[in-house]
Amino acid sequence: MSKRRETGASVLGGHVDAAQDIVYRWLKQHVLTLPSQEGTFLTEAEVCRGTGTSRTPVREALLRLEADGLLRIVPKKGAYVPPITEADIEAVMQARGLVEEWCSRRAASFGEMLAAELDRLIAEQVDLLQDPVAFIECDREFHRTIVRAAGNPVLADFYESLRDRQLRMGVHVMAISGGRGESVLAEHAAIVEGIRRGDPEQAAAAVAEHLACTFVALRLPVAAGWAARAQVATSGLINRDNGKQRVT
Repeated sequence: MSKRRETGASVLGGHVDAAQDIVYRWLKQHVLTLPSQEGTFLTEAEVCRGTGTSRTPVREALLRLEADGLLRIVPKKGAYVPPITEADIEAVMQARGLVEEWCSRRAASFGEMLAAELDRLIAEQVDLLQDPVAFIECDREFHRTIVRAAGNPVLADFYESLRDRQLRMGVHVMAISGGRGESVLAEHAAIVEGIRRGDPEQAAAAVAEHLACTFVALRLPVAAGWAARAQVATSGLINRDNGKQRVT
């Protein structure tokens, strides 16, 4: 192959990679903001229309999101984004607890230096209370900063996959909950206080309390959704007219 042809192939490959990254970011943002209690099918055609790209980068982006655990590709149907169940929430929060409590103990040794950066992120979150997606992204950066400060790159990579899964849960909670944002800020401040004091047990206890409150907040919409569906089903069984089911 000539040098000119190699260069052309390299440039073409770069364009393909860039398109795939653009589609991946667009699609990930779209998936993470879908209603968490509903399953949704996405087709390659609609993603192509939404991003203005061809099917090849869309197909590759869908495969990446499947690897992230955010959707499941169903042959001849499209990509299925499943609803979030209580079991999903419990599994993610248990894993977060194991990682974050250990990391907060390690990170407490940085004291004021780390606390100052976390204070900055809390201040940023205050300004984002009316923007659920941006608030949750900043929340992620707050926790990510603590995890990375612990200095274990394997745990840091694992943690990123956990937060991808939880982002869709958290955006929905922020959108429907009137006071959860303020509670998160207070819980974050308690974590920072433990780190500022250089007290690993205080920091870990504050993380555990924060995650416990988050777990409760995440479960409420799921439980409410199941209750509403059960009520509709029960109503349909009770309301019958001349042998014909009538759902009200």
